[in-house]
Amino acid sequence: MKGNEVIGAAAIRAGCRAFFGYPITPQTELPEYMATHLPAVGGVFLQAESEVAAINMVYGASGSGVRVMTSSSSPGIALKQEGISYLCGAELPCVIVNVVRGGPGLGGIQPSQADYYQVTRGGGNGDYRLLVYAPATLQELADLVQTAFARADRYRNPVMIVADGMLGQMMEPVEIRDLVEPELPEKDWAATGTEGRREPRIINSLFLKPEELEEHIHRLFTKYAAMQHDEPLVETVGLGEDDGAEVAIVAYGTTSRIVRSAMAELADEGIKVGLIRPITLWPYPTRVFAELPASVRRLLVVEMSMGQMIDDVRIANEGRLPIDFVGRTGGMVPTPRLIADTIKALRGIPDGVPSAADLTAGVGVSR
Repeated sequence: MKGNEVIGAAAIRAGCRAFFGYPITPQTELPEYMATHLPAVGGVFLQAESEVAAINMVYGASGSGVRVMTSSSSPGIALKQEGISYLCGAELPCVIVNVVRGGPGLGGIQPSQADYYQVTRGGGNGDYRLLVYAPATLQELADLVQTAFARADRYRNPVMIVADGMLGQMMEPVEIRDLVEPELPEKDWAATGTEGRREPRIINSLFLKPEELEEHIHRLFTKYAAMQHDEPLVETVGLGEDDGAEVAIVAYGTTSRIVRSAMAELADEGIKVGLIRPITLWPYPTRVFAELPASVRRLLVVEMSMGQMIDDVRIANEGRLPIDFVGRTGGMVPTPRLIADTIKALRGIPDGVPSAADLTAGVGVSR
């Protein structure tokens, strides 16, 4: 299946029964898939008049207890930011898919990872957080879409799936399978109509008394702290104590697959390199950086951007190792050869010498 279709199939299997969106490349096959298949299971598909309208329709459907999803690509997600903040403030679960394209502005329609700040820091107002998944294969994409719906309901919070344009457009064999999840609490907060048998339920994010708003935000951050403790996901490759890796590459999504090709090329030449692949971009898997073997001398961040993830790597690294960066942006894709050549150059730098990324606040070797 094509990646965008995988998202739709997995969402329907997870119980998604409402989708509101607007077409934009490179994710348009997803709403097309939902338009065809969602009504067949009794669900509702609606192409909204804009991305702003779509996210507010998500608010309404979620408030009634329905499993609901929306999707877009970079500038469309930017338009949804106010609604995302409202969803977090009202504690409404939903799944939001961002199939990332190049920017800023309209940019281009080619794959990118330049929305990292947008998805991990948020463009909406106020104190809030999203749980953010970044799959690297279509099978992982299918599984994480289903996980996302369960986590959204567990925490009463939006969950975002970040898939660059390549994941949306590529085709791979996929098994859409049922995932076993712990039993979730009943949605006794949903506005489903009283029918005269109970008190009304209010879905709201407005608190006019500052002490009440502060109390609400503290409660939200207790929930976010639980996410930080329980939800970080990461994959490591070649970073055991006996592997002897000198450099640990940090990459996520499709870029991590390109890194694996570079690692295989380097292994043929006797150069040992490891990989840290964050699967959750928030909460970021910081603990793995403190557990790196003593053989690792440097970190290399590889992204399809100008190095936005470097900020989180710096925080997780806590000054232990120099951090370098290599990447392409604007829809250009880093190659295994570029990564391998960068690793070879880094091996010649003596221990203790600061990296270009350390010295320039995020932009090191760019090509």
